[in-house]
Amino acid sequence: MAKKLDPVDIAAQQRAREQAEVEQAFLKGVTTLRDLIAPSSIEIHSSHFRLGTKYGRTLYVYGYPRQIYTGWLSSIINIDEVLDISMFIYPVESQVVLNNLRKKVTQMEASIAINSEKGRTRDPGLEAAIQDAEELRDQLQVGAERFFRYGLYLTLYADSLDELGFVQHKIETIFGQQLVFSKVASSQQEQGMNSTIPQMMDQLQIRRNMNTGAISTSFPFTSADLTDSKGILYGINMHNNGLVIFDRFSLENANMVVFAKSGAGKSFTVKLEAIRSMMTGSDIVIIDPENEYQKLSDAVGGSYIRLSLSSDTRINPFDLPKVIDTEEADDALRANLVTLHGLFRLMLGGSQTTANGQILAGLTPAEEADLDQGLIDTYARAGITSDPLTHHSTPPTIADLYDTLLHMGGTGPQLAQRLRKYTSGTFAGIFSQQSNIDINNNMVVFNIRDLEDELRPVAMYIVLSHIWNITRTDQRKRMLIVDEAWQLMKYDDSANFLFSLAKRARKYQLGLTTITQDVEDFMGSKMGRAIVANSSMQLLLKQSSSAVDVLADVFKLTEEERKRLANFPVGQGLFFAGQNHVHIQIVSSETEQQLVTTGRGASGTPAQAAPSAQTQPTEPSVSPGYMNPGESGI
Repeated sequence: MAKKLDPVDIAAQQRAREQAEVEQAFLKGVTTLRDLIAPSSIEIHSSHFRLGTKYGRTLYVYGYPRQIYTGWLSSIINIDEVLDISMFIYPVESQVVLNNLRKKVTQMEASIAINSEKGRTRDPGLEAAIQDAEELRDQLQVGAERFFRYGLYLTLYADSLDELGFVQHKIETIFGQQLVFSKVASSQQEQGMNSTIPQMMDQLQIRRNMNTGAISTSFPFTSADLTDSKGILYGINMHNNGLVIFDRFSLENANMVVFAKSGAGKSFTVKLEAIRSMMTGSDIVIIDPENEYQKLSDAVGGSYIRLSLSSDTRINPFDLPKVIDTEEADDALRANLVTLHGLFRLMLGGSQTTANGQILAGLTPAEEADLDQGLIDTYARAGITSDPLTHHSTPPTIADLYDTLLHMGGTGPQLAQRLRKYTSGTFAGIFSQQSNIDINNNMVVFNIRDLEDELRPVAMYIVLSHIWNITRTDQRKRMLIVDEAWQLMKYDDSANFLFSLAKRARKYQLGLTTITQDVEDFMGSKMGRAIVANSSMQLLLKQSSSAVDVLADVFKLTEEERKRLANFPVGQGLFFAGQNHVHIQIVSSETEQQLVTTGRGASGTPAQAAPSAQTQPTEPSVSPGYMNPGESGI
């Protein structure tokens, strides 16, 4: 007899079914994490696949040269394309490999014997294979090597099939240059995609035998990267769109040289580095021969010191550093006497190296001896001797040296006559009186544009000497920027002084930046090459064709880098830091660009507005047109 259902039970069951249906409908509408990261669709074709709107293609590497070198994969890793790279490495028991190698060697030796009996010509490939196998057997037997199975797959991505084909051709070309051969995983694109996504699945299973040495060359973390944990932003790494952030004081020395032709953006780059370095606590001292740094100095509240025959600024080359270190204090007078010898050789028609290498001497040995005695006597008359306690006395001036030489015997009176133009003649005043400047500021700029050409090298020498004395007296993190340094390299004494500065700067927390556009003259000098060798950082912007060969030889550039060096757009170049170097794009914000850009010949007047990313300036020296961070795709 059928049981009659209670209407109440029927209603409850109905409500339960409706509730279950509502819950299922709700769950269908809930978006899970898998829904968020998964593509809208996947289409698999024989030679490519499609993920949503993106096209992809998987390649596998099947052929390698007999010898492969470290870093052969870095050009693929650093390529500016979207791709996934997977490596699968399977260790193999050494005993298994030894047994297989023994059989293989036996077969190959038998083949050579048969060919010899039949009078066939020798097979170089077979002989090389036997040699490699025997070497590998020896290494495996003593445990110096291990054996592996290695698989390398790449999946490329693009927005269209044409672009995908272009990227594939690019990859295959790079591989082909190194005799590494790849193929498209035909009819296995799904397996190829699964092998390159982070699932640890090798579904292609296309492998090559490699020993430890060979497999180590494929180490993937070889990106041309110059990003440090601290420092300032120099620009964009054009190899991988990374940031070049570096602290020059973290290297073995903080010196830097900048080479570029006129209008390539060397001053823009150095000013950008200076203003960013100030934010990290560095003081900036600049020797400015072309009045390019006044606007920057005014913007940061710096001291702008204009040196000219009509200005009231005075620098006394006889000043001594007020050092605390006892050992250095004993040496302070002697060191300054050596510096003054070089200065007066320069002032009195010092030694100069001509274009054909001939050295024109300025002083005879007798004059050198009399000048040395005159300098010592001049300090002594002012009460300054080798005793460090006397070094706080008021130093003498060139006028005192003139008076001392005039009343000396020997060649003293003749030297005094040659020196008279600096004491009472045309060049009197600026360097013949007591110093009245104070560089106690975060940025100090010495402008020497208004000095006569004959006086410029002398002024640069004296200013450098004055800065060096301050550096030794008050040690703190400083950057010294010497623009148009080629003017100093023309004279042996000033070139030697600049080199000694570069060599000793690290001890006093000083970073020397040397800028020049006359590469041939600078590198043609023995001291110029020595300064480069003592600079841990170098920046090569666009060069003239004649300078490219010189720099390529010094910096051991590749053929490709040599070609690029003469064709870099404004703001791009090669950036060297220690043993590494990258292709760099200098970048600036709009505010920075307004601060560091000046028009040609303008005395700190604003340049034209920065061009957009699509337009290039017709006059590079007016507006460098470097990328703003927003335009660089970061």
